[in-house]
Amino acid sequence: MNNVSDLLKKLHITYKDLAIYEQALTHPSYNGDANTKHQDYEKLEFMGDSVLGYVTADLVYKNRPEMSEGDLTKLRSVLVSTKPLAAYARKISLDQYVRIGHSISASQVKESDKILENVFESLIGAIYLDAGLKAAYRFIKYILLKDIQTYDADNLTDYKTKLQEEIQAEHRDAVQYVTISQSGPAHDRTFTVQVKYNDIVLGTGTGKSKKKAEEMAAKDALSKRSVL
Repeated sequence: MNNVSDLLKKLHITYKDLAIYEQALTHPSYNGDANTKHQDYEKLEFMGDSVLGYVTADLVYKNRPEMSEGDLTKLRSVLVSTKPLAAYARKISLDQYVRIGHSISASQVKESDKILENVFESLIGAIYLDAGLKAAYRFIKYILLKDIQTYDADNLTDYKTKLQEEIQAEHRDAVQYVTISQSGPAHDRTFTVQVKYNDIVLGTGTGKSKKKAEEMAAKDALSKRSVL
C-alpha cells in the first residue's frame, strides 16, 4: 500500500488523525492476516454513505434549479451509484492505497467496482469524522460538481416508457422503433430512428447508439403529443 499521507496531500486534505484514513483504506481481508477485528473500512463506509447522500442532494439542488423534484432525485441516485463512485475512486487512484490481505490481489481491487465504491465512501466518512462536515463537503464538491453541472437531463427521463404509457392509455398495440439510417465510422456511429404506431410516424430521433436515438424519437413524439 502506498503512503496514505501522500494521497491526502495530493487531495489537499489536512488531517489530524492519519490512522482513521488508513482504516478507511483497509479492506476487510486485512483483518485475517493481522489477527484484528473491525479495523477496516466497513463502519466508515456507513458514515460516508450518509454524508455523501446529503452533500450530493445539496449540490444537485443548488446547481440544477431547472430540474423537477423527480429529476433531482434521479440525478442524485445516478451520481451515488456503484459505477460512478468506482470511477471517481479510480480517478484519484484510491486503488493504489488500499491495504489488503493475502486472500485478495491488488488487481482484484482495481477491477472491483464494489470495493472501490466502498473505499470512496469510507474515505468520505474519515474526512467527516476527522475534519468535519465542511471538509467533507469541499471534497465531494471537488469530485462531483462538474458532473452535476453537465449531466444531460435527457438521460434521467425514460421517454420510451412514458410514450408507451400514453399510447396504451388509448390503444392496445405497442409502438415500434425503426432505424432508418446510420452514418459515420464503426467506432463513432450516429443512428436515426423513427417511432411508429400503425405505420404512422410519431417522432424521429438521432443518437450515438440505437438506444439513445430511440429515446430521442420517443421524446420527439411526446413533445408533439403535448404530454411532457
